[in-house]
Amino acid sequence: MTSEEQEQFLKATPILEVNHESTQHLIADIDLSNAKKQQAIDLYLKVRDGFIYNPYHLDLRPEKLKSSVVMQKNRAWCVEKSIVLATGLRALGIPSKLGYGIVVNHIGVEKLTAALKREEIVFHGYVSAYIDGKWVKSTPAFDPLICKLSGVEPLDWDGENDSLFQAYKGDQKFMEYKHFYGEFDDVPVELMNAEMKKYYPHLFENEYNSRNFSFFHLES
Repeated sequence: MTSEEQEQFLKATPILEVNHESTQHLIADIDLSNAKKQQAIDLYLKVRDGFIYNPYHLDLRPEKLKSSVVMQKNRAWCVEKSIVLATGLRALGIPSKLGYGIVVNHIGVEKLTAALKREEIVFHGYVSAYIDGKWVKSTPAFDPLICKLSGVEPLDWDGENDSLFQAYKGDQKFMEYKHFYGEFDDVPVELMNAEMKKYYPHLFENEYNSRNFSFFHLES
């Protein structure tokens, strides 16, 4: 990786607030004497387990996606948890990218499918970290409680191999990636809004702001 690329994937952005006080608090208990790979693993586990996964309150506005805003919560969805992980990695000096895809057969799929009115989960978020000379993917979305309720093991990550999703639940296929949007140095907010509007037009045509489900987006 060139020095220009390294700088690009270590920098703070309006959403990834690398130098913010909240980020320093996030990484405060990471042992900096460990190798970068172990630091990354420790942070991954902290983010995976530190927020209860909740995909029923989605906010696609950049000011609400800021890492410092997400870190005030105890429940978050995949995009938010990936933002926190990527921000913390950069603060540890580990280059990171934000990756997005379309998946089918999501955890808690019945309730979510009812809200979204289709099976595809658009713009599911994951993180790529540059460790020991290569990019490695990880998905911090699902905490141990949601995994237990869904009958799957939490995703571990060794910092060496990609860890995206449990492909099977027993003998049954559990999770499938249908499309990858690519990997980015910051959240592609306009693309995310556009894709969700294409797949879930009803969410942009009506107001959703209840205790059970809420959705906020860029104004067109």
